[in-house]
Amino acid sequence: MTIYFYKVGAPYGCFSNFSPHSIHLQERDWPTVEHYYQAQKFSGTEDSFLIERIRTTTTPEKAAALGRDRSRRVRPDWEQVKFFIMREAVLIKFLTHRDIQVILLATADQAIVEDSPTDYYWGCGVERTGQNKLGKILMSIRHEIRQQLAN
Repeated sequence: MTIYFYKVGAPYGCFSNFSPHSIHLQERDWPTVEHYYQAQKFSGTEDSFLIERIRTTTTPEKAAALGRDRSRRVRPDWEQVKFFIMREAVLIKFLTHRDIQVILLATADQAIVEDSPTDYYWGCGVERTGQNKLGKILMSIRHEIRQQLAN
């Protein structure tokens, strides 16, 4: 069986980057993974002032909108580092919040897919032909946590 997730209020919504699970990275607290991820686009750029604005915005939707603002310049290495930035943030989320770690581990060896109708990189897209990078990160983290618990 495949586990599909997307909306925070739906089953497995805790897998979403918009879920209300804070993380602590770079000596700061971030309300959600989405806040952290979107802010990292501007690290070291002339628009780095947006990092704090994104971190302190009230919702992950607002953080995403700020991070997706096409009038701003993202860091030149963004395409090379975005996967690793996402993976680190998602790992911290599941190491920090044991309640959702239990949910992730309970998925056993089932495939996990972000059922985004529009995102063909992080999700599967409307035709379910996308790369599902977020689902792959979740499955990788599930494996990593299992190994840590076994040792």
